[in-house]
Amino acid sequence: MMGIVRGCEIPEDLMYNVDNNVWLRKEDDGSVTIGMTSYACALAGQIVSYTPKGAGKDIKKDKSAATVESGKWVGPLKSPVSGTVVSSNDEVAKDPGLINKDPYGSGWIAKLTPTDFAGDSGELKTGADALTAFEEKMTADGFGGC
Repeated sequence: MMGIVRGCEIPEDLMYNVDNNVWLRKEDDGSVTIGMTSYACALAGQIVSYTPKGAGKDIKKDKSAATVESGKWVGPLKSPVSGTVVSSNDEVAKDPGLINKDPYGSGWIAKLTPTDFAGDSGELKTGADALTAFEEKMTADGFGGC
């Protein structure tokens, strides 16, 4: 189900670290896929560069899984869970604008094997809780909408 908050798409079946503006999807094989929210894309503007951590790299929760750059912002995409990078997105490396076009699909940032999913995912929001949390964050940030 697709939730919408101030014009920003927030799929309700994903899990979110709202403060860091990242989403997580648990895959059938136990890995997780992470990416930027549409809200993060709206704040950043057009993404022009994507520098992921390489496969095999261990990442701690809330530490950078990739560096993303737009015309007005450079910063880390912070992983919502600790884990080991399985793969980064070669298509996004070629065309970073895919992040803006399809943040929850072809514009994913990294795939990880989580080291403590149960422990790390407890703070993540999903469904209506995520929508409420994003509404509060947008209000606090003075954000007009996507």
